[in-house]
Amino acid sequence: MIAVLKRCLFMAVSLFIVTAAGAAVIDNYQFDNSEQEARFFHLNNELRCPQCQNQSIGDSNAPIAQDLRREVHRMIVEEQADDEMIIQFMLDRYGDFVLYKPRLNATTVVLWLGPLVLLLFGMLVLFRLLRHHRPDASGLDEQEREALKKILGGKDQ
Repeated sequence: MIAVLKRCLFMAVSLFIVTAAGAAVIDNYQFDNSEQEARFFHLNNELRCPQCQNQSIGDSNAPIAQDLRREVHRMIVEEQADDEMIIQFMLDRYGDFVLYKPRLNATTVVLWLGPLVLLLFGMLVLFRLLRHHRPDASGLDEQEREALKKILGGKDQ
């Protein structure tokens, strides 16, 4: 029993060390002022990693995300570009996919308006189905109407 516990503890510690080593990729960037640092972190969270597809370049450990972070840092420190120019640089290189919040233009109009159109269409279909399937007593013969009156407690329809 003690041997099994030792083995489990050894495996748990080994797993912790392996996962901690993988998560320990830390970039160290130097900035001239806190404004540059704030811009850097804002842009890193606004831009999507082209390889990971569901992480920002700030969250990703992919090599391309590391390269993009270095490029954003270089552009900010050299003050050659404002945030819009850096974003445009990334858009020119990777397309609209690199933004978490794509801009509204001819190629992304379906992305922005599609859910609204589908919601309105669904509500229209639901409204028509409910209106079409409304029960009424007009199609009943006299005997069925009397049975319905009994069920409803003698109230007239």
